[in-house]
Amino acid sequence: MGRIFSDENRFAQWLAVELAASEALAGSGAGSEHVPSEAARALRQHAAFDVARIHEIERDVKHDVIAFTTAVAEKMAAVGQADASRWLHYGLTSNDVVDTAQALVLQQASALLRQGIETLMASLKRRAFEFRHTVQIGRTHGIHAEPITFGLKLALWYDEMKRNLARLNAAAEDLRVGKISGAVGAFGHIGPAIEEKICQRLGVKPADIASQVIARDRHAAWVSSLALITATLEKIALEIRHLQRTEVREAEEPFTPGQKGSSAMPHKRNPVTSEQICGLARVVRGNLNAAIEDVALWHERDISHSSVERIILADSAILTDYLLDRTIWLIDGMRVYPERMRENLESTGGLIFSGQLLLDLAAAGMLREEAYRVVQGHAMRAWESRGDFREAVETDKEVLSFLSIEKIQQAFSVDRYLLHVDRIFTRVFPANA
Repeated sequence: MGRIFSDENRFAQWLAVELAASEALAGSGAGSEHVPSEAARALRQHAAFDVARIHEIERDVKHDVIAFTTAVAEKMAAVGQADASRWLHYGLTSNDVVDTAQALVLQQASALLRQGIETLMASLKRRAFEFRHTVQIGRTHGIHAEPITFGLKLALWYDEMKRNLARLNAAAEDLRVGKISGAVGAFGHIGPAIEEKICQRLGVKPADIASQVIARDRHAAWVSSLALITATLEKIALEIRHLQRTEVREAEEPFTPGQKGSSAMPHKRNPVTSEQICGLARVVRGNLNAAIEDVALWHERDISHSSVERIILADSAILTDYLLDRTIWLIDGMRVYPERMRENLESTGGLIFSGQLLLDLAAAGMLREEAYRVVQGHAMRAWESRGDFREAVETDKEVLSFLSIEKIQQAFSVDRYLLHVDRIFTRVFPANA
């Protein structure tokens, strides 16, 4: 990803746009030819650049595109093709090149991000099926609620990443546009037909309309898709951090041989990678605000967005790529402790089955308000005294007047809560149905 956003690749995409423009102008038809065919061929054969030389020229001229075209012209002159270089950048304005080339760069970045998402989804799917029926307590507000399986948690993350992939694809497609419409977007020097030919050569679509720049709502949507991807990665990492807490200890991130958790406490196994993921996701979200601020520019263009994009587009893509890699490592190597999950689930003496008991009492004829009072009363006493909720219910004459011991036992069945796990998996993974 760093190579994609390097100066070398950026200038290579600029040159690709320049050459596509020269060739489209040279092949525009007899009588309307703007660039001599031999000049276009010479540019294709000999045009080159040196990054260090571009930067050297830019220090003097204070304009990156002029520095670029000057450096290319020098290369052309060095091989005896100085005359052909006068057709470089013919009829173009800087952002015809910069914005169209940036679309090419962002397509490259999107392809790499797409690979990362698909790899993570494969990891999540594999581990979801591995733990499809591994019973775990579900928590709401951090408090024990009702039984789930650990596989359901992983399937939920997979499903969210599926939407992240769709959003990235949509945003990338929305950004797969170029513009060769000139200084204010009115095609003052090159017509729409030539723009279409240039864009076709580059594998992008011409924007239906542009000012001097492609509208920045497209770029904001792309950064937004990255912010949402990393928000999901933070969600995953945050959950693993919680499950790794000493009091919970149901899952933990890999702890490699030789790794040290603390300079002072040798026993520590800290979720440092998960914490890193959570922290760096905030940076990508922060970049989204800057991307949205770039949408509003003065009139047909100013350059207040340009300096911002030099930072946020590369940083957001590189961070997202890195966090995808770290999360793949986290999921692939995650240690899971089913016995501890079962132990935690059973630690409250059956309190987590209060909802089913409430429903069974109501179904048996007890008024719901009465059933709630009875069940909650036992639950609160068990909670405060650390008593056995199930034992208390089984000896309550009021409960027994509506439910037999066998019916009460059925209310405390984990399996009743998990009857539809396979159906949920069929929804999330229809190809495996």
